[in-house]
Amino acid sequence: MTDIEYLQKYLDKSNLENGIKRLENGEPVQYIVGNVDFYDLNLNVNENVLIPRFETEELVFRLINYIKKNLGENVRILDIGTGSGCIALTLKHKLERSIVDASDVSLSALEVARSNALKNSLDVNFIESDILKNITRTYDVIVSNPPYISYDEEIMDIVKNNEPYLALYADNNGLYFYREILSNAKKYLNKKNIIAFEIGEKQGSDIKKIALEYFPNSTVKIEKDLYNRDRYVFIFNEINDII
Repeated sequence: MTDIEYLQKYLDKSNLENGIKRLENGEPVQYIVGNVDFYDLNLNVNENVLIPRFETEELVFRLINYIKKNLGENVRILDIGTGSGCIALTLKHKLERSIVDASDVSLSALEVARSNALKNSLDVNFIESDILKNITRTYDVIVSNPPYISYDEEIMDIVKNNEPYLALYADNNGLYFYREILSNAKKYLNKKNIIAFEIGEKQGSDIKKIALEYFPNSTVKIEKDLYNRDRYVFIFNEINDII
């Protein structure tokens, strides 16, 4: 579907002309119409959250398969940096017996995520937290698509000029949040667990090193997206025969 077709689908005739002008001025079509399709859900989005992308859908798809095959469906999951709630809500939708918590430091993002939980009738607990600061439970799964763009990295203008800076960029060449999560995650995890990340395409080997620094006995898998770029890291603890 083209951007114009997307506008025509969601805007009435009285708003279509203004929507096209906004599109021509470089505003993402998803922000103009106020929603995006993600997996089987339709989610509200605005300038306070990243626009969910296909790569993140693929992260969720793979994680669901790993959870079902290695942990079963009665799991407790934490999504760190939830943004629109796309990861947490899809996991709850597909793993109905799971208990899902989702955190974000941005109150504006949490407002969007809560609206999406209500819109899709999904029971997810949202927590205001700077990474793991306000987390009090333990989990079988921790998942995150954190900010991972380094400050000197070139990105598309439509992203740079519209999507929230806080959700895009990170210190330490984009690795800051991975180390913060991994260095503190052990006390928030049950013995048998999975950690899953979306990553930048050049970060796989560095994140694997960080993971093995804090989880030396883990199995770490770097997986590629559909464009053959490193895009996902899965860390398995106390799971010896990964299915």
